[in-house]
Amino acid sequence: MLYTNVTWIKDFFILGFPGLLPEYYGPVSALLFVLYLAIAAGNIFILVFVRSERSLHKPTYDIFCHLALSDLLFGTVTLPKTISKYWFNDSIISFYSCFAQMFFVHFLGAAHSFILMVMALDRFIAICAPLRYMSLFTSNTVSVLCGISWCMPVSFMFAIVFDALKLPYCNSNIIVHCYCDHLSIINLGCENVRNSTLLGLGLSMFSLLLPLGFIIISYCFIIVAVLRISSSDSRIRTLSTCTPQLIVTGIYYLPRCFVYLANFVGFTFSVSVRIVVVMLYSLLPAAVNPLIYCLKTKDIKEHLRLRLYTKIDNTTHSG
Repeated sequence: MLYTNVTWIKDFFILGFPGLLPEYYGPVSALLFVLYLAIAAGNIFILVFVRSERSLHKPTYDIFCHLALSDLLFGTVTLPKTISKYWFNDSIISFYSCFAQMFFVHFLGAAHSFILMVMALDRFIAICAPLRYMSLFTSNTVSVLCGISWCMPVSFMFAIVFDALKLPYCNSNIIVHCYCDHLSIINLGCENVRNSTLLGLGLSMFSLLLPLGFIIISYCFIIVAVLRISSSDSRIRTLSTCTPQLIVTGIYYLPRCFVYLANFVGFTFSVSVRIVVVMLYSLLPAAVNPLIYCLKTKDIKEHLRLRLYTKIDNTTHSG
């Protein structure tokens, strides 16, 4: 509970999806629960499978593990409270718990974005400097770069949280979202929140556009390098190694860029549509990414097939 010179704020009320009728609470909570199970099961599977297969202890798959961990944590930070709201009619979140959730929501989003930049660097070195890849991009290198990706957002996320904590709150205690995020919280402030809005926007754009710019530039160099390959089969084979990275990066950035661009050109969504869109592009990739790793990555797919055939063979012989 924080005392301001305006009022006491003890709890926030999570509104969820505005306008959703009570008869749909059960199906929505069940759908969100299934989504969370898919996120948890898929990403835990990737973490355990890659760690248990020694032949997959390579830089590319280490990066996949970091992405899987960020997806797992994001789903765990956001979904349980939303499920609780619709399943148990529990819409109340304490003041400081809301700010803690806000911190982790934006911290994990920023970390995920920087890890995608590390993944683009991996493909850039592998294709543009293949002879030096083994020496330049080792598992230790990945650990350092991904460690920086996790640690770097912490400082400016604390800045965002402390800035928001200083605001006096008096307009309402209703969070018009399925979880606590920066914009939803500061909109409840009863004084001019322009500076807080600009701070949050600036830091979010930094964590989004800096990695995106690097990814675009690196893939421009990759395309140039691939076009210089004389054999068409070699070109296709080389590009295929980028397929999972491109899909994972695309489903993370494209919806966000679409929403920001739509707002920039003056096309605004209703509150209900905006919340649904944000939930879709925030959580669906976390559930889909493990399938992409398994179906679009040759080594993981082959190891899965080998495991499956071995299990079937053992079952057949034991029967």
